[in-house]
Amino acid sequence: MQNFDTDRERAAYDLAERLFFKLEKHGEYFSLRRKIGDHARRDQLTISEVEQELERWKLEGPHGG
Repeated sequence: MQNFDTDRERAAYDLAERLFFKLEKHGEYFSLRRKIGDHARRDQLTISEVEQELERWKLEGPHGG
């Protein structure tokens, strides 16, 4: 079970899971990796950047909308 420091982190982990991403916390920063397709990876993200990236994927999908 994942431990969450904030409600924002919990929401980001939940959304990442629904969108087939793996979200990992490394100190103050996060890495976000797509579980399927091209396995795109972004590192050294703040929680705000994670939220923005996941919201973009939620709205536009893997093909940019």
